[in-house]
Order: sequence, then C-alpha cells, then structure tokens
Amino acid sequence: MAVSGLCFACKPHFTLRPPLFHCFRKIRFSSVAAIVTLDESVIQGAHFSPAKNVNGEGSKLSQWKKLNSQDLGISTSNISKPTRKILNGLKTKGYEVYLVGGCVRDLILKRTPKDFDIITTAELREVVKAFSRCEIIGRRFPICHVHMDDTIVEVSSFSTSARNFGRGLTYEIEKPAGSDKKDFVRWRNCLQRDFTINGLMFDPFARIIYDYMGGIEDIKKAKVRTVIPASTSFQEDGARILRAIRIAARLGFSFSRETAHFVKNLSCLILRLDKSRLLMEMNYMMAYGSAEASLRLLWKFGLLELLLPIQAAYFVRTGFRRRDKRSNMLLSLFSKLDRLLAPNRPCYSSLWVGILAFHKALSNKPRDPLVVAAFSLAVHNGGDIPEAINIAKNINKSHDGSFHELSEPQNLENLTLVNEVMDLAASVKSTLSEMTDEHFVSQAMSAYPQAPFSDLVF
Repeated sequence: MAVSGLCFACKPHFTLRPPLFHCFRKIRFSSVAAIVTLDESVIQGAHFSPAKNVNGEGSKLSQWKKLNSQDLGISTSNISKPTRKILNGLKTKGYEVYLVGGCVRDLILKRTPKDFDIITTAELREVVKAFSRCEIIGRRFPICHVHMDDTIVEVSSFSTSARNFGRGLTYEIEKPAGSDKKDFVRWRNCLQRDFTINGLMFDPFARIIYDYMGGIEDIKKAKVRTVIPASTSFQEDGARILRAIRIAARLGFSFSRETAHFVKNLSCLILRLDKSRLLMEMNYMMAYGSAEASLRLLWKFGLLELLLPIQAAYFVRTGFRRRDKRSNMLLSLFSKLDRLLAPNRPCYSSLWVGILAFHKALSNKPRDPLVVAAFSLAVHNGGDIPEAINIAKNINKSHDGSFHELSEPQNLENLTLVNEVMDLAASVKSTLSEMTDEHFVSQAMSAYPQAPFSDLVF
C-alpha cells in the first residue's frame, strides 16, 4: 500500500536516514570563539578618518584594518575549487580579484560558506570573455554568473559598483583622509554592503583581509549591525530585515541595539517586497539548517505574523511568548531537521513546506503517537505503510507528553492503524491546499486577533 497523496514527499538533496522522528546525525559547527583571541599584533592599522554620519549608533567607525588571513586560520584550500579556478583565471589576465561578503565572514568563523562571491577590477564584458560559460544577469545591478564545474559563482565588477555608488543616498559620505585610490575603491564598495560582518574583503593572493566597516569587531562581539543607519538601510531595501534575521539565526548572533529596534519597528516594509522574493528569503531561513532559530526570531520581532500567519496563530493559541525559551512541537520538528542540514547542504523547499502542513494537520486533530510514527516512516520509505507500521511498533522510545498535537496512546489494531495513517495523509494533503487559499487563511486568523491577517508567502 502506498501513500499516493503525499505531494510534499520529495527527495531532499541528501538521503534522510535514519527516519526523521527518531535518530538524527549531529552536525558540528564552529563558534565565534574561534576569533575572540585574535592577537592584536597581527592587525596592521591603516588609520583614516571615518565617513560622517555613516555609523548609525552614535560611535565612530572602527579604524581600518588589514589582517593576515593565515593568522585567522584561512588558507586557499578553504575556498571551493570552482571559485579558485575563477580567481586564478582573472588573476592571470592581470585583474585584481577579491572574495567579498558573507563567504569571508564564514571563513573567519571556520564555517562552510553557502556560496562564494567575487569582485574584480575587470569589466563585466571582460569577465564574459574570460570564461566560456558566463552570462551577465540583472539590469539595475548587473553581475556575471560564471558556470564552473556544475557550480554558479557570482562575479561583480568594481566599475559597476562605482556607477551605482551614491544613488539615492540620504546620508553624508566623504572620502576618508589619507586613503589611496585602491583603498577608496574598496571602501566605497564595502560601504554598499548590508551589514558590517558582510563588509569584509579578502585578497587570496596577497592573503590580506580588508576591514573598513568594523566587521571583525562585530564578529568578535557576535553582533549583526547595519553598515549605514538601520532606519535608512531597511528603508532602502526591506529585504535586509529578513537577511538580518537569517544571518543572526544561522550564526547564533544577536542584533545591535539600533538594528534590533528597526527590525521590529520597520517590519511592515517587507509588505513592499514581491512574493517571489519573500519565498526565496523564507527558503534561505528554513532550508539551510537554521529553521528553528529563524522561527524564534521571526516570532520575537513580529515578522512571523506577516510571513507565516497560521504558525503565528499557533504560537498565540498555545501561549508561546515572544521571548519564550521553551520549545513546542513545531519548533522541535524544525530543530530535528536542522541537524541534517547545513548552508552547503540544504533541502528542497517542498520539505519544510510539507513539515508546516504536517504540523498544522496534527494541530487541527491530535493523533496517536504510533500513527504519527508510522506515517513519518511511510513518507521516508516511499509509502509502504505495512513496513512502516512494523517498524513503528518496535520503537521503544516514549513520545513527548508535552506536545498537544499527540493524543494518548491507544492499542490500535493493524487495520485501524492503516486507516488512521491514510486519514493523516489526506489531512496533510488538504492542509497543503488550505495554506495557499486566501479565504482559508483569513478564516483561520479570525480567531486570533493578536495575529494580523496575511498570506504573503503562500
């Protein structure tokens, strides 16, 4: 017998074995402690006057710093092979090349970057000429997509960045005193980044990391801080609010005081974003190993109501407070999923969407723990319910009695158990349809006035 209606049971990028509910492989992550003991003697200070009114929290920008990447434990072997090929290809043609953004931050934190971004002194058309499989994408901020060994690496140009610099600026910027031309070009590019910890630039050939925005200091402090005043930064691009949540969740960082204030008070800006962009940002949060932390932060800062209102209503109904440290079944499900994922090993979006539907179906109608276990095993093994039931009956570990979504265990006969599993499958399928129905979402939310009406993601 097969569970034919489980349209969310797509294979992820890796095999989920053993079953999702019972045994999870541990993934080890490095922590910020890796750089807390940086020897200040390795920092070669280039002391320049900071730009006026750029730092949003009343203090001056940190002094410019150049750091030896080897002193931070970074070697070229930490850079993916496709990225190294592109860096070498541009360098041999005489262009300057740097790694920029989150990949530099992750290398410092001894984490595997989700991807690598390159910036070069070459024009984009020169990048296209340098690689056989390369195209320019984007109109407002064009970049190159270089295809290398089944991987796409983004390559941007300093010249494109320069043309975009200063567009619509509402804050004062001046060239720092004492900077040479190359420093100014790098500084200007870093100033356009979203957060200080993403404003680092790494020359892998000179083995130097350039820190113009105080990113190293904020990594030490485990802080997410906007490069420019947070109110201005978020109004320029509302998606930065969601990226702030994603980065803080993935790294286990907290927000600076000003950034936290405007994440909460400007959350309505995400209403301006296209739904496709919202779904992309949600997928980055949910599919890359930090779903539980992301859900907690979205709830804490009042964004969950806008993005996933049904789940927000569940939190309201169960009395889950904004700063609650407790768990619940929804968070527990995603905590277990997170243990199987990583930034370079995500799952398909259909998996986390399916988990939301699965939890909602259980929230609507609590089930016997054996039914839940058999259903989960059937999803895992391709729909063989008899096999799933046989395995489920041999599980000795007791269920978590604090989960309201699980009813008291009953001694169910096999036929009844099969029918219950099929009924749960039908309920999950129905819930998937309801999650995308605007009328159903509005109807579901009406019982929870604390959570506003929204159907932004689905």
